[in-house]
Amino acid sequence: MSYTSDIPSRNAGLGKKFGAQVLAYIGAALVRYGEMRSRADRVERLQALSDAELAKLGLTRDRIVQHVFRDQFYY
Repeated sequence: MSYTSDIPSRNAGLGKKFGAQVLAYIGAALVRYGEMRSRADRVERLQALSDAELAKLGLTRDRIVQHVFRDQFYY
């Protein structure tokens, strides 16, 4: 003889909630990685420019990183 119940246990949604949180964390990490990779590419492109080309953009070579990450850091 077996018994069945349609009353959910109080931990029934715990696995789904945990899985969703893990996936959200992984997704956020991938987004951050993509943004950082994009910024690193921008730094490389600016570093490849001549000093005259940087001056036209209003930049100096020692301020490239600060320019690219200006919305991330306060200095």
